[in-house]
Parts: sequence; structure tokens; C-alpha cells
Amino acid sequence: MTPRTARTTGSRRSVFAAPGESTRGRWRALGEVAGGALLMVLTQQVVHELGDSSSGELQFLLGAAVLALLAVRRRLPTASLLGVSAAMGLLPAAGLPAAVTAYTAARQLAAPRRRTAVLLASTALTMLVCAVFAPGAGLGSHTFGLALGGVLAATTLIVPGLVGTSGGQQDRLLEALRERAAAAESARRHADSESRIHERSRIAAEMHDLVGHRLSLISLHTGGLEMALESQSPELRDEAALVRRASGDAMRELREVLGVLGPLGRDTGTGALTDTTGTRSDVEALAEESRSGGIPVELTWEGPDLHDRAAQVRRAVHRVVRESLTNVHRYATGAHVTVSVTHTDDAVDVLVRNGAPPVPPEASTGLGSGRGLVGLRERVALLGGTLEAEPTPAGGFAVTTRIPAQPEPGAVLANEGAGPVDPLSEPLPEAHSGRTGARLQRRAVGALTGLLGLAGVGVMMLFGLLLVSEAAPEPGQSEPEEPRIGMSRKEVQDAVYPDQPEVRAAATGREPARPESVTFCMYPSVPFDDYVPLDGPADPESATPVDPYDHEGAGRLRITRYCFRGDKLAAIDRFTVPVVAQTPPWETP
Repeated sequence: MTPRTARTTGSRRSVFAAPGESTRGRWRALGEVAGGALLMVLTQQVVHELGDSSSGELQFLLGAAVLALLAVRRRLPTASLLGVSAAMGLLPAAGLPAAVTAYTAARQLAAPRRRTAVLLASTALTMLVCAVFAPGAGLGSHTFGLALGGVLAATTLIVPGLVGTSGGQQDRLLEALRERAAAAESARRHADSESRIHERSRIAAEMHDLVGHRLSLISLHTGGLEMALESQSPELRDEAALVRRASGDAMRELREVLGVLGPLGRDTGTGALTDTTGTRSDVEALAEESRSGGIPVELTWEGPDLHDRAAQVRRAVHRVVRESLTNVHRYATGAHVTVSVTHTDDAVDVLVRNGAPPVPPEASTGLGSGRGLVGLRERVALLGGTLEAEPTPAGGFAVTTRIPAQPEPGAVLANEGAGPVDPLSEPLPEAHSGRTGARLQRRAVGALTGLLGLAGVGVMMLFGLLLVSEAAPEPGQSEPEEPRIGMSRKEVQDAVYPDQPEVRAAATGREPARPESVTFCMYPSVPFDDYVPLDGPADPESATPVDPYDHEGAGRLRITRYCFRGDKLAAIDRFTVPVVAQTPPWETP
């Protein structure tokens, strides 16, 4: 699965996740739920100052719903964000979990239109729910609820959503750059592989044209020389036959070398791959060839045939049997040979064992260079198998091979002739540890950045809530009621300015007569606009106010007197008294 495909199937990723990844995801979700609950509890202490009087059961249910949506926000980003936004309109303490959800949703949603629509819908949903249910939740009027919802949406949805949008774009850019780098690296390796294959093909062609031709001529002339010496010099005929056989062996070995150097997926030697290579009929044909050469071979086959196995598995079986029988021909002529092939669902086991030869090999022939077995061992190892070759206690030799029935794809490609594995392409342990350290460092920096960002969002949200709460009217606060006859003294004192001795002194001797049976009169302080010019209009309501502390002139002071009979207001009298200038006559210009 390519990275792009993995992103498009993110909702089904957990189905194919490893058990360890699933466990880590659960623990991470539990940690996020615990952290979200702690943030909500801390925020609720400040939100409580707004006058939130919703019931504890409702707050608990809303908090549980918010935490559940927080845990599944990666799987259901859109639904989680809309649900948390609606809950935040009733529970302002859910602001920080809503900020985390908005950040994650905006980061995961790649389509710009859908991301914008989801953020705007969540913002409108928060403001609408908060405005509609504010009176019932004890947050104030509908207008105050709308303002509160706007503050919550701006600080916990819009700002984190914009940051998440930027982070998502950065992630997608980095992923595209990684894919581009991987494609460039793959193209480079493919070009290198093609270059190696081309060079190997050129070397194979050169060897075929030069060495092969010379060996063919040697074999041809040696055959003619053998026929000529058979009648003329029989004692030299054996030498000529030896040279002919040697040239034939050289030709066969050259063909094997050309097969190794040939192009990818093609063998040019005697082991050319066909549909029957490595199958039971092919192995039986190899055994029959050895029997015709004077080697008693006993073949046993257990399990199904190899028609359904990979071509490289069948090729390896063929070459193990052929090379083992060739070694018997060279170094153990006449020895009894048993070939056993066991095919199971997991592996193909090949055992070629020969007894001690009737006639020991000549010292001049030696035991060969051993390169044939080395090549076989490397070929089997590329498939993920093993090959052991060792003498037997009885004086013979045994080749034991185990080949996986289903080798890894990388091993199959390597065995097909793609050349040796480039050591630079395999990461070194130091590189692994370096990448692990860098990954941990990035995670630590990301976690610290997230905490700082969340703290900043929390500060903005709380600051906005405090501003809104300061601007909101106090619960139950109303405009003071105008004094009226029958009100208590305390109600009148709460509705008017406090009693002032200066105003009482100004009214003494100039006030109207008090009503009968009045026990107390109250003379509140005079507001600034109750001073009118002395020569002003008779109607004090149409007079222009003057500064009572202006010593250059004089005016009239409008006084309101509240008289009580016992504790009840009995009369309200309004009158004016003249106010003279405070400047002494000798200081008047």
C-alpha cells in the first residue's frame, strides 16, 4: 500500500493495524480522555463565575459526551467537531477539548471546501446553541449568550482550526516530498540495476563470441584427431579423448557462467528455465541421465509436484540436484546415489547422498575448487533457505538443502539476477538508532509545542470569558424604581442620592411647609444639572445648567424633599431656592 493509498483509507487503517499499535492507540485515547477531563474541571472553576446554573447531572452528561467525542476525533473528525461544538454551547468548560478537536479535524480534512464548511458550521452551531439556551443555563439573556458563543467559537474553534489547517498542509507537503524522494531513489536503483544488467550482458556476449568460439574449435578438432589416432596411433587416442572431454566440460562450464551473467529473468546456459524445470519429471530426467552414465540413482519424491511454486524455487531444486549428481560423476564414479525430495506447505527439502565410490578418485583430479557448492549455497540463501554439504561417516557425501516454499519477494528479485544487494541500500544500526533518536526528539518537541499552544488557547478563552462576564449585567439587577408615596425609607434611600446636610441648610427657611404628622424629611444631594441661572426661565426643566461652584454668578437650586410619616413616604415636594455668589463684596471687581 502506497502512502497516498494509506491516507485515503485512513478510516480502515485500524482494521489492519498490528496488535501493538492498537494497544498504543487505546492507551493514548485513555490519556487524552483523562487530560480532557482535567482541563474541563479546571476551566469550570472560572466559567462558574459567569453564573452557570445548569444542573450537575446535565454537566456530567455533556462532559462525558465531549470526552467520548474527543477520543474518536481521529476516526470521525467532522462528527466529533460538530458534536463538541454543540455541547460547548451548553457547557463552556468544554472549550479546551473543543480546541483539540478542531485542530485535529482541520489537520485531517484535506479538501479546502469541506474543511472551511465544517469550521463555519461548528462556529455557527456553538453561537446558536449558546444564544438559545443561555437563559435556561443561567448565563444571561439571549444577546449575552450570542456574545459568549462568539467568544468561545473564535478562541477555541477558529484559531485552532487555522493552526490545524497549516499543520495539515505541512504534513501533506512533507509526505509528497517523501514520495518524490522515494520515487527518485527507486528510479536511481532501477537505472543502476539496468546498467549492471547491460554490462553483464555485454560481458556474456564477449565471452560467448570469443572464448566459446575457441572452445568449439578445440572440441571439433580434438574429435577429428581422436578419430584419426584410433587407427594410426591407438596409444595417443586416449589422450585425444581426454582433451575432447576437457573441452566439452569447459564448454558446459562456460554456458553456466553465461547463464549467471545473462539478462534478468533469463538463463542462457544448460539450466535454462522452462515450465518443467525443477518439477518431478525434470528431476526424474536428471536421475535417468545419471543412470545412463553408469551411476545407480534412486529417486524418492514425497508431497505434491512443484508446478505451483515460484520459478526461483524450482530453479534452485533443479540446480541442487544437477550439481550434486555432477559432483558424483566427477569424484565418485560408480557410487550409489539416493535423491530425496520432500515437498510440504512450508518448504522443499532436497537430500542427495552418495556412498563411497568403488574406485577412489585419482589424486590428480583432487576434489575440485568447491565453487559449485558455494554458488548453490548463495542461491539458496537468497531464497531464505539453507544448504549443508559434508562427508558421511561411511565415506560418501551428502548435500542437504531446505528451500522455503514461498520465499520473500525481495529474495526472489535478488535471485532473479538483479545483482548483489547494495550494502548502502540497507540502513546501518547506527542509522536506525539515529532515526529513532530524531523521531523521539520530534515527538518531544511536538508535545511541548502542543501544550504551549493549548495553554495559549486557554488563556485567550478565559480572558474573553472574563471580559464578557464583566460586561454582562449582574443577575437580577434592574433599574432603580422611582420613589412613590407609600414606599419605605430604605427603598427610597436605595433609589435616590444620599441625604446631604448642605442641601438641608440651603432649604431651611425657604422650603414649603411640611405636611402634618411628618416625622422625618430627607434632602438628597443635588445633581449637577439641578443648578439653573438666577435669571433663567421660570420652568426649571428648560433652564440651562450652570456650575454651582462658579463664584462669578448666582442661580437657583432645585431641591426634592422626601417626607416620611413613620417609615412610609408621605410627601414628595420639589422647589427651588436662590443661591448667592460665594465671592465677598470687596473681592467683586
